[in-house]
Amino acid sequence: MKLYLITGGAGFIGSNFVKYMLEKYETIQIVVLDDLTYAGNLNTLKAELNDQRLTFVKGNICDQQTVNSLFQDYLIEYVVNFAAESHVDRSIENPQLFLQTNILGTQNLLESAKKAWTTGKDEKGYPTYRKGVKFLQVSTDEVYGSLGESGYFTEKTPLDPRSPYSASKTAADLIVAAYHETYKMPVNITRCSNNYGPYHFPEKLIPLIIKNILERKSLPVYGNGTNVRDWLYVTDHCKAIDLVLHQGKTGEVYNIGGHNEKQNIEIVRIILKTIRQLLEENPEYRTALKNDPKNSGNKSLDWINESLITYVKDRLGHDQRYAIDPTKITDELGWAPETKFEDGIVKTVRWYLENQDWVQKVTSGDYQKYYEEMYGKK
Repeated sequence: MKLYLITGGAGFIGSNFVKYMLEKYETIQIVVLDDLTYAGNLNTLKAELNDQRLTFVKGNICDQQTVNSLFQDYLIEYVVNFAAESHVDRSIENPQLFLQTNILGTQNLLESAKKAWTTGKDEKGYPTYRKGVKFLQVSTDEVYGSLGESGYFTEKTPLDPRSPYSASKTAADLIVAAYHETYKMPVNITRCSNNYGPYHFPEKLIPLIIKNILERKSLPVYGNGTNVRDWLYVTDHCKAIDLVLHQGKTGEVYNIGGHNEKQNIEIVRIILKTIRQLLEENPEYRTALKNDPKNSGNKSLDWINESLITYVKDRLGHDQRYAIDPTKITDELGWAPETKFEDGIVKTVRWYLENQDWVQKVTSGDYQKYYEEMYGKK
């Protein structure tokens, strides 16, 4: 029975990966390590916590004692590192936190894994490792910087981060690569485009816009809204990570992209249209509407339109365009994105309409103060 350490497993992508793995594999054991910061929500794993195959540990990847004890207590074979401070806006406000978690935390995990997995040395003095182990670093396309109107990021694109967040993720990638080159440690790095789907904390574009529409609030769009992102449905990403973990060539980087390039303003317009259509076709979903008692029952939903859009001061150093070429992972491992954005966004909006209890629980407390700090400025 394989044993996986999933760090950041109560966050957005991490929790979706935990759910995916438990559903796909019967003979599996997972230890989730998560510090349950603002974006880590244990309620996301409520059903899985009753599964004997899952063990949850609250802790920070920077804590040497906690991480070392996990490798002492469990025969961990795979590490998938999702744990990270991940929001660019937050990195602009507090860069040091991102350096601590994303760089030093990753190195701490690597060192603990190396010590636990080392079985001896080869004739050249390099460490030898227990058979079948691997460390997978989940990274981002933002390490490549910004693209113009054409072209795509490949695994050979020079690293050119533009924000404290992307710089910290770039440094973490380089530390992982260094452990492979220096210690021959079995590793992989995956770099994905923007994910969307269920359990996404409402500070990122898509869940934020959904939440604000339901609360009849303005929809903040940076600059003129023409920044372009490549969107990847989170389940497709989970499938790719699973493939790289078990079949990826040791030491290699794999780009994971969705072939769904959209301008931010286009995303907002699609969500407006999708929510209105779903509320019109499914009156029971109207219970998700907040602060709007006039629009109960079969009353008009005409107010759900582009007049809600508010353009706010652009983010500092805002990258213009990201787009990934996933040819390598397609050719080597047979992976390709399965979910068209037009289908994935409907599934995502529907999930939020049907899971308002989850949204309310994760957006209470300090989130409201943070929201005003970030988006109250025009």
